Amino acid sequence: MNDDYFAHVDQRRALSIPPLPLSPSQVRELCTRLEKSDADAASPLLDLLANRVAPGVDPAAEVKAAWLTDIAFGRRKAPALSPAEATRLLGTMLGGYNIQPLITLLDHDELADHAVRALSGTILVYDAFDTIVEKSRTNAGARQVLQAWANADWFTSRPRLPEQLPLVVYKVDGEINTDDFSPAGHAWSRADIPLHANSMGESRFPDGIDQIHQFRHDGHQVVFVGDVVGTGSSRKSACNSLMWHIGQDIPYVPNKRRAGIVMGGLIAPIFFNTAQDSGGFPIMCDVSDLATGQTVILEPYAGRVLSESGSLLTRFDRNPSTILDEFQAGGRLNLIIGRTLTRRARQALDLPESTAFVAIEASAVSDNQPYTLAQKIVGRACGLPGVLPGTPCEPRMTTVGSQDTTGLMTADELQELACLRFQSDLFMQSFCHTAAYPKSADVRMHQTLPGFITERGGVSLSPGDGVIHSWLNRLLLPDTVGTGGDSHTRFPIGISFPAGSGLVAFAGALGFMPLDMPESVLVRFSGKPNSGITLRDIVNAIPYFAIQAGLLTVEKQNKKNIFNGRILEMQGLPDLTVEQAFELTDAAAERSAAAATIQLNPDSVIPYIQSNIALMSAMIDEGFADAETLNRRIADCQKWLDHPTLLTGDPDASYAAVLDIDLSEISEPILACPNDPDDVRLLSQVAGTAVQEVFIGSCMTNIGHFRAAAQIWSDAPYLPARTWMAPPTRMDEAQLKREGVYSIFSKVGVRTEIPGCSLCMGNQARVRPETTVFSTSTRNFDNRIGTDTRVFLGSAELAAMVARTGTIPDPKDYFAMFESAIHPHIDTIYSYLTFDKMTDPILNYQP
Repeated sequence: MNDDYFAHVDQRRALSIPPLPLSPSQVRELCTRLEKSDADAASPLLDLLANRVAPGVDPAAEVKAAWLTDIAFGRRKAPALSPAEATRLLGTMLGGYNIQPLITLLDHDELADHAVRALSGTILVYDAFDTIVEKSRTNAGARQVLQAWANADWFTSRPRLPEQLPLVVYKVDGEINTDDFSPAGHAWSRADIPLHANSMGESRFPDGIDQIHQFRHDGHQVVFVGDVVGTGSSRKSACNSLMWHIGQDIPYVPNKRRAGIVMGGLIAPIFFNTAQDSGGFPIMCDVSDLATGQTVILEPYAGRVLSESGSLLTRFDRNPSTILDEFQAGGRLNLIIGRTLTRRARQALDLPESTAFVAIEASAVSDNQPYTLAQKIVGRACGLPGVLPGTPCEPRMTTVGSQDTTGLMTADELQELACLRFQSDLFMQSFCHTAAYPKSADVRMHQTLPGFITERGGVSLSPGDGVIHSWLNRLLLPDTVGTGGDSHTRFPIGISFPAGSGLVAFAGALGFMPLDMPESVLVRFSGKPNSGITLRDIVNAIPYFAIQAGLLTVEKQNKKNIFNGRILEMQGLPDLTVEQAFELTDAAAERSAAAATIQLNPDSVIPYIQSNIALMSAMIDEGFADAETLNRRIADCQKWLDHPTLLTGDPDASYAAVLDIDLSEISEPILACPNDPDDVRLLSQVAGTAVQEVFIGSCMTNIGHFRAAAQIWSDAPYLPARTWMAPPTRMDEAQLKREGVYSIFSKVGVRTEIPGCSLCMGNQARVRPETTVFSTSTRNFDNRIGTDTRVFLGSAELAAMVARTGTIPDPKDYFAMFESAIHPHIDTIYSYLTFDKMTDPILNYQP
């Protein structure tokens, strides 16, 4: 251990980062050495044991807890470690393997008081709470623990934010997205927070880390400020990196920090929530008078930011009302778990509600209260008729998804939460972001993460199976609530509130999720689309019409975005298939909406659920784990089919805004222009632009898009634009091969990728630098899919035409091609996979 570990320490020191937490084998060797070391030699070893072992149910924590338990009970001896100190160290491990030994030590004559102190500050006790209640009837120490939980000692012992807090500003003008905080090219290192944090801002604000470190070296606490902060993906890695540079170490938890303060004119909802969960303090306010290097005085309770001389710079609302409690508790999730523990303890002791926390007031509900569709779905998950905006609630999480570039972080969070079994009904793990071009770190994850998920009762996909959203949507229950560690986890039936990896772990481990119910914005469609207008054009019509209505601006400073942090609810397209509906809910991520719903007809959903039951049965036959979870979901889907009804919004429900879109007014395709998904324009405004690369793929595509492209290319020569294609699932790939579509792709020189995300995220394959790209992917942020690229976003049909000519066509040529190549075959092209009617193998291609 000496040679290997300290060589590792030196390597990491050269990168200005701490070493990785100790492995189980290193902890075993460390414990053996402690048994042989005197006090002087043991001091640095004890520091390693206390501070360099991951807590919870990490495998190394299991070794640590077992050894400390042996020391406490005298089964082993370590000259420098007393049984009392071993008991204290057990109390620093958060939960999991340390709980049962501490409960047993309550019966120990000499160590009971130490065990009481250790358990009194521990909140991750889960079922052990009932053990303490039972034990408290005969054991004085257990009664003390129960009383301490009831008194919220775990919370009140933590320091509050001061009335005034001096801060030095580091500001980035314009929009900072999660790619800027957590570059996709470094996705492989996300679970290693300090290492990944070294890449923060490398292209967007390359001087940022050095400036922040200099401010901190000079003794200042830094506040990170931006006009628009955290748009884009649901990456806790983005927040982890920021907290690493502006936050504070967490005692006894290696390589994680919290308590950073972030201000933004707008903060994207997922990033805001992730900052809350990370123990940070996110503040939305006018930041126009703040500048890098400026000293400001934060008054968190008064909601003010002052200059050094005391003049008012800006005001803010403490939103939510619990945010200061969250900060004091070390994060929103800690507050929820601890507050629940305190409430249960007070109920067990027949005590009234605690006054230690900010009181949570639900919104007043009138008789015959009308609700939107989203409010009804969330209400059902809470056992209520509906939930109004501003109401804190904890809806049951029926479906939770985790993808691979955040999966290891989710696994770490699950271990820290001491989770040994998922409480959410279905938890799925995918490998769609790293399958095509895996790095060695990705391969190790592919080998280890599936077992971690399935042993907790989750369902794991394999590399090459495809995009998580396309799979997860196939396993949904109508009118239920879920979440996922990817901002595009947007259910076409029911509702999803995407989240960072910490909240995804929480939802999986505990089966519910904290939510301050957002307001809703209604997008109401009417009329019929003109021939040649695709669903992607309707997607882009939402920001296009919002800009015309003054509800959205492209400019980042003082940006207006009516959708930010709200639920985007859509009506007027009830007969869409579920596959088509997802294209609309999926794009709510680009609007920075907290969630999305779309009102569908049960007749559209029934065949989808029937098809999905066949898919899940095939998954079980092929050996997908966990079979018990899949069988349970099949039974629940069948139960819905027995009474197939869908919730509907009330006609007199209230919305923050209503945007009406007459589809007949869309006379030409609409596309997003470089490099902003909000900067949408008509095709005629950009026609003639030369394009060097084209990508058709991502969760925004389905099997119909690939058939459409093949029809457009059926009589084409070799494509002049370098063209990439990746189907969303291996089921789509298998069917396209059966139909001979892949032969057309080969003939025209398309680069076909395995099912998955491919270019969409830009973390592995990338287009050539400084090229102009037309893509069907989700986002076109600077440098996302290629260095210094200009990226247009639009439909697969338009993308195929661009690839055929190497330029963006004018509307006349576009419609002519659509009418000749696609319209005659439109019903065949846009028919979707119905697994219950297939005679070929569902999951595999067999020629």
